Amino acid sequence: MDLRQMEYVVALAEEQQFTRAAAVCHVSQSGLSAAIRSLEDELGTALFSRTTRRVDTTDAGLALLPFARATLAQAAAGRDAVVRATHSLSGRLHVGAEQCLGAVDVPPLLERFHRRFPLVDIHFTQAGSHDLVSQIRAGELDIAFVATTEHLATVHSTELGRRPVVLLVPPEHPLAAGASVEWAALHDEEFIDFRESWGVRSLNDTACAEHGIARRVRCTVDDIHTLLDLIHRGLGIALVPEHVAEKPQAAGLVTLRLPRGSAPWWVVSAVTGTHADAAAASLVDLLEPPSHGPQPDPALAGADRDVADTLQRA
Repeated sequence: MDLRQMEYVVALAEEQQFTRAAAVCHVSQSGLSAAIRSLEDELGTALFSRTTRRVDTTDAGLALLPFARATLAQAAAGRDAVVRATHSLSGRLHVGAEQCLGAVDVPPLLERFHRRFPLVDIHFTQAGSHDLVSQIRAGELDIAFVATTEHLATVHSTELGRRPVVLLVPPEHPLAAGASVEWAALHDEEFIDFRESWGVRSLNDTACAEHGIARRVRCTVDDIHTLLDLIHRGLGIALVPEHVAEKPQAAGLVTLRLPRGSAPWWVVSAVTGTHADAAAASLVDLLEPPSHGPQPDPALAGADRDVADTLQRA
């Protein structure tokens, strides 16, 4: 039983799918599967039950989970203690982020940075990606976590992850009967979307225009949970990054995939100015390196490929 296996256990329990858990851990799916099987063999019991669509944590896995989380927390605390004893960094760090990015969880990242560099005065702001990029260029922010590929020519960006855009509809909507939707079916629909400063709004506007869809945005929001609530109440449908459709607040809504090869990709990046200071560089250093492997096919994302491969070999 080692630290890496504990990381895999926590990721798989949270993601409930081998494909996503492997992406979170920046490891191949086969490597994660082999590590989980090895741990189960060592413990003599199954930690997860596999189906063709999801992975559930068994009673044994649930018993192990708090100890796995505690082990990872203790290891991180130990590393941070060593850094505090050997490094000093002070000054101010101005950080911005769009809400609910998925590819990076900003509050825990800032907490870890604060533990390592307690003398740095952290200032945090939440805003839409386009506003954040403008603040980076103006020198008002040192680093920002954004969900856009636009207007990044004069800043330094590091991609952290990407997910396809999907359509969310209430269960009583006529489109809810299918698993996918053609762009032409979106004519005359009423949409809920974010303000223009959000990266996903311009992504959606561009994609719809390219497919000849003249959208009517009935409700404009600045909060993901409000958007999901409005869909639940039948006030419109929404194009959202895939991870938003997986949030607990989206339970009961129907997720439809766009035609293969035509779904826009929602890309999350860390951006800094051309002259990022030491504090911003140190925050970037705490990020996990991005995965440069092949992206999962959106058409297959709903099924667990680890189980699918097993079934195909059977």
